[in-house]
Amino acid sequence: MAAVHKLIRTHGRDAARQMIAKEEIPFFQVATSILEEESNETGITYSGFCMTSLPHRRLADDLPWVRSNGSMSLLIEPGRRPKVKNPRSANDYELIGVPYGAKARLILLYLQTEALRNNSPVVELGRSMNNWLERMDISSGGATYREVKNQAERISRCKLTFDYDGPYKGAMASGHTNDSIVRNAINLRATDGQGSLWDDTVQLSDSFFRMLKDHPVPVWEPAIRAIAGKSAAIDVYIWLAYRLHVLEKPTPVSWVALYEQFGTGRRDEDDSTYRSRLRAFKPEFRTALRYALSVYEDGNVEEADDKGGLILHPSRPPVPERLLPKPA
Repeated sequence: MAAVHKLIRTHGRDAARQMIAKEEIPFFQVATSILEEESNETGITYSGFCMTSLPHRRLADDLPWVRSNGSMSLLIEPGRRPKVKNPRSANDYELIGVPYGAKARLILLYLQTEALRNNSPVVELGRSMNNWLERMDISSGGATYREVKNQAERISRCKLTFDYDGPYKGAMASGHTNDSIVRNAINLRATDGQGSLWDDTVQLSDSFFRMLKDHPVPVWEPAIRAIAGKSAAIDVYIWLAYRLHVLEKPTPVSWVALYEQFGTGRRDEDDSTYRSRLRAFKPEFRTALRYALSVYEDGNVEEADDKGGLILHPSRPPVPERLLPKPA
């Protein structure tokens, strides 16, 4: 993608548009919008979400979700909500499924960013949440309203377990953290048109807030906005934002490792199913990677070959240097 950015810088948007193939237009449009961006707003995410991620599509409501990447793994268990007003037994609750898709990722990114920005697990919602969603080009009406409400409830009720076995806080360690993301529900409510759609505040759980403070990763808000509707591209961008700028040498990543981190593969599948799904994953991942590199101009990634996977190269941080605050 660096070639596309260079083409736009050298020849200008209109002339460069005439030089690219039709299939390159979606990536070209994203790259153009990023090169014209002047905002230096950053978001924050927990490093665990850079190595693991939520599902992209809805799972059956009773299914947990497991992702693994080297020394880090993530288990998300679906939460339950009462089916009746005054539940008296376990049968009075129903599973609602784990969070998934782009909107769940955007809600999580907002909660994490605001918590660290204010150094408090208590996050204001209200107009701040509405403004954030608007900046991500997400409306608050109709089907979108219902989808955001659904993902917010799934985030409120699910339980996360991060397991690690390897380098941790500068030493070799193993262990796990098991908790919810937030301590209370994230509620949408009716509005008369004057107020907010959201309750006033939500509080992150103590353990999740502590992990976030210990291992924050900055991302560029305009980059997220440009790919806000593409959950796979968001995951790849966040992963590259975490990995590339700390590398000291070119680092290979196999297709199997990429599939198990970003795809739907499981080691307990039979070999033919696994190989078939891995083949289908490759073009999907390549598209997500193209979008991620469209918003990360300095990201230096090359594909080794169809069997070898990727080679990650040391790169500048994801927030463009031209937008970083100048020293006094």
